[in-house]
Amino acid sequence: MPDLLLELLSEEIPARMQAQAAKDLARLMTDKLAAFDLPAKSSEAYVTPRRLTLFVEGLPERQPDRTVEVKGPRVGAPEQALAGFLRSAGLTSADACEQRDTGRGVFYFAVSKVAGRPVIDVLAEIITQAMDQLPWPKSMRWAGHDVRWVRPLHNILALLCEGTATRVVPVVWALDRANGGNDKLVANDRTRGHRFLAPDEFAVTGFADYRAKLAERFVLLDTAERKAKILEEGAKLAAARSLVVKTDPGLLDEVAGLIEWPVVRMGAIEPKFMDLPAEVLTTSMRTHQKYFAVETREGVLAPYFVVVGNMVTSDGGAQMIAGNERVLRARLSDAQFFWDLDRETTLESRVAKLGERVFHAKLGSVLDKVERMVALCEALVPLVPGANLATAQRTARLAKADLSASLVGEFPELQGIMGRYLARHDGEASDVAAAVAGHYAPAGAGDAVPTAPLSIVVSLADKIDTLAGFFAIDEKPTGSKDPYALRRAALGIIRIVLDNNLRLPLRPLIERGMTLYGGISIRNGKDVVDALVEFFADRLKVFLRDQGVRHDLVSAVFAQGGRDDDLVQLVARAKALEGFLATDDGANLLIAYRRAFKISQIEEKKDGMLHREMVETAKLSQAEEINLAGSLGTIAALAKDRLAAEDFSGAMAELAKLRPTVDAFFEHVTVNAEERDLRVNRLRLLAQIWNTLNEVADFSKIEG
Repeated sequence: MPDLLLELLSEEIPARMQAQAAKDLARLMTDKLAAFDLPAKSSEAYVTPRRLTLFVEGLPERQPDRTVEVKGPRVGAPEQALAGFLRSAGLTSADACEQRDTGRGVFYFAVSKVAGRPVIDVLAEIITQAMDQLPWPKSMRWAGHDVRWVRPLHNILALLCEGTATRVVPVVWALDRANGGNDKLVANDRTRGHRFLAPDEFAVTGFADYRAKLAERFVLLDTAERKAKILEEGAKLAAARSLVVKTDPGLLDEVAGLIEWPVVRMGAIEPKFMDLPAEVLTTSMRTHQKYFAVETREGVLAPYFVVVGNMVTSDGGAQMIAGNERVLRARLSDAQFFWDLDRETTLESRVAKLGERVFHAKLGSVLDKVERMVALCEALVPLVPGANLATAQRTARLAKADLSASLVGEFPELQGIMGRYLARHDGEASDVAAAVAGHYAPAGAGDAVPTAPLSIVVSLADKIDTLAGFFAIDEKPTGSKDPYALRRAALGIIRIVLDNNLRLPLRPLIERGMTLYGGISIRNGKDVVDALVEFFADRLKVFLRDQGVRHDLVSAVFAQGGRDDDLVQLVARAKALEGFLATDDGANLLIAYRRAFKISQIEEKKDGMLHREMVETAKLSQAEEINLAGSLGTIAALAKDRLAAEDFSGAMAELAKLRPTVDAFFEHVTVNAEERDLRVNRLRLLAQIWNTLNEVADFSKIEG
């Protein structure tokens, strides 16, 4: 079975686009091969800064032959209709058609045998299609061409390999279709190595030969290999000084996408710069220079950095190290200047300048936001044990002040962090400084959640204000778009509340947040609050689903009514319900619930009226229904007491006691009795079954 080797050689592809481009190329080619009845055994995509490579293994030699049937007019139809059908089918006579009785009459069928095409011909077609359809986030035209690619495309290597035999797939990609396609890229069996170390063309005979010859010419094809080499050589250099390279997966991904042949070296940082905050040093190195920070084994930043180059030099990298040290010295000199400058102004004196910074055109300045955060602290402090109102309000006022600091202007990712350093420099209390930095947390799924009372209050105030404001002006997330990170803000509140077991009434807090936007036109305040509470419910479902709790159980708890904004209680209910349904009693009661609910709906629809009144015990005749009515009354009262005490597992345990009497009722009692009063009373008893279970959760929302 033949294999396909495809390489698209171009100018440097941005590192952030490489991994997705490789996935997209593999997906497009795999889907198109399957659509042409050419399923492959396996496929693997590779990417370097200059090339996209796809290796498809185990292709069929050709497409299978197939039979094509086209239904024509009915036998006896007008000659004109038959003639048109024959022309479209490429036939000259009706005798070439089959006549079949379809059950609705006898019709003509044109049946033809279509021979499968050789795989090499199909590949030439679908490779061109895949190249046209590759979804680059940004692309460009170059020279006088009318096609688009991420960067100028130079060569197409396309080989069909079987054993030692290779054939070039006849791919032609027209670069200038507007002028008849005269300017073209034609596939061949050649490629190039490293841009500077091995720029000459060379021929390849298969994937193994291609990969080996690239390695000989200073190109590591596999991104994982490049990463492994960077980590291994960096670790050796650091270990020689009893140090370790700071773990940074994001930077490793980026650097591996910038080079084809990793050459790892270690440089030194001048001692005078080690007084800078560690985050300033690492951010300067990481953001501008793509250097890896180096630490002691205790996690303290060391005066060294690891740089990855793309060139092998005769001096062992001495010039490379010296050049990078010189560039870093200039960067850190700028950072030192900004750091000294920022410390000349206190955080408190920076607050007024926030009025010059726009939060959102419809929501005022950042200073307006800060004032709302201060006001929200009044509602939050009583709900967070250990929080102090005066301290919380002062912290909220200082929280955004570092946005005007020079270092934050240079490195926006340091907002909050620089606020903490400046607060310490100003002599603020340690918990205030920590809260200034921590109020942005959690910024992502892996970020730690604030646990100090002061940090919790300010973080919640910030996020509640943001959500209330953007929902008020109808800037809600839509589909995959969330430009103001509102999903992240809601999830951050959920994590803070649950991790700290806070009994926050979200609805009143949201309403308070809305009222603080006094000058904002809100169409209907209650509708906006309801929409935001529902938004929290959706985020909670996502959060619990990631923890293994089914989304339908959360829906059942929300639909039950009562407190829909006490996240701790909602999660406790959902987890108790999950445990209950995992038992035999719970699973069987769910079946009984559905049976009772379905019968009630059918009969009420038939009668044109509801049967939800109290059961008349005097009209109960069979022992099983008498026992069920008694159990429902007793157990409902016990479950209600448990719910009031927030003993949700206990409430479920009480409901489990219903199972024997419910099972006996359905086994021995006929609901649709001939006597009307008896039937109606039993329908009321059915309604009481599912009403009792609905005290805990709306069981109708539970799937499966």
